[in-house]
Amino acid sequence: MLRLENINKRFGQFALSDINLNIREGEYYVLLGRSGSGKTLLLELIAGLTLPDSGSIWLDDENITHRKIQKRNTGLVFQDYAIFPNMTVFGNIAYPLMARKTDKKEIFTAVKNIAAGMNIDHLLNRNTPNLSGGELQRVALARTLVTSPRLLLLDEPMASVDASLRDDIKRILRKLNRDGHTIIHVTHDYREAVNLASRAGVIHNGRIIQEGLPAEVFRKPVNRFVARYAGIRNFFRVRFSQERGKWKAICPNKLVFNIEGDNHPGEGLVIIRSDDVKVFREKPAGEFDNCFMGTIADIIPCVYGMELLVDAGEKFFVDVRQEEFEQLEARELSDVWITFPARAAVVLNERI
Repeated sequence: MLRLENINKRFGQFALSDINLNIREGEYYVLLGRSGSGKTLLLELIAGLTLPDSGSIWLDDENITHRKIQKRNTGLVFQDYAIFPNMTVFGNIAYPLMARKTDKKEIFTAVKNIAAGMNIDHLLNRNTPNLSGGELQRVALARTLVTSPRLLLLDEPMASVDASLRDDIKRILRKLNRDGHTIIHVTHDYREAVNLASRAGVIHNGRIIQEGLPAEVFRKPVNRFVARYAGIRNFFRVRFSQERGKWKAICPNKLVFNIEGDNHPGEGLVIIRSDDVKVFREKPAGEFDNCFMGTIADIIPCVYGMELLVDAGEKFFVDVRQEEFEQLEARELSDVWITFPARAAVVLNERI
């Protein structure tokens, strides 16, 4: 459906470099990146607000690289909504149709239908300055969708929405995607990719450094930057060794743990997700790939319970749900046992 080929664009001291991207029909693609990474500039190139220095943009096998904005059949929802404060909700949604000189009866029907779909039909006669962030986001979506674009482009759609309203907006976006809308959604929050994306990409310094299914990207990041984006905090610089056909990672202080894989380099970086590490009061029965005794160095409240910092010769961050934490009866400086499977240790490719 959408294809970007070797897109390059310099903007001041910043540059998008060698962007190649394929978006399939009906896909929900979330592009993650920090502020200044180039994600908004990429949306503007697709929408036609700016032109690439080189490369081409294709939509439905038609080259739209130099096509005017109005004829691209894409719809961009801006981060700040770009709502007209001097118009009613009806006027805002109707504006792109009026600009096309659409028949008034068609405009009325189209606006009513799209407003009902966004659950804002009761607001059509309201002025926009008094609307909530969630209501403004729905108006902005309705105004974009009323022209039936082939591709919906969302620039940080949750950035200006209160946390209490984000779930409502996510439900709307999921429904739009289920109804057949192809969506590209840029954000700095990887949780939005987990909640919404059928495929995700990560952009850094103007380059897309990894993409794939969200589970693949966040479970097997290609480098430290992507890993940190996914909330991973356990990083270990190690030396690799193979003993009797099994691979081991040897930390500088001689802690050794088992890992999977083959053809590991002499040295490298290993990550382990906090939720892959389990903690016990007593040494657990049975055989484990990795099982170590450690001391709780810190206890930090988090969204789902507690984060424990366990010193087992190397420091491990461990996520523990509240009920598990209470059963553990954990205290700072108390001894615990931690385990994790060999498959949880992921070797990063730091060449990217």
